[in-house]
Amino acid sequence: MVFIEPVIKNKIKLARVEKGLTQEELAELVGVTRQTIGLIEAGKYNPTVKLCLLLGKSLSKSLDDIFWLEEEN
Repeated sequence: MVFIEPVIKNKIKLARVEKGLTQEELAELVGVTRQTIGLIEAGKYNPTVKLCLLLGKSLSKSLDDIFWLEEEN
């Protein structure tokens, strides 16, 4: 049996743009740097549960709306 590790995908950028926020503004709302938001949007950084919850609250989205697991081939 081969285990395929799922990858966390997100729609942070889409939700941020819909809300009319820059990366800098969203970063200030959740207490991280603009670079951290950029890395999350690019899928290069997996945020903590606490940060996920803060992002969801700041973007008025549920975690299901902005994060999901996807299997890589």
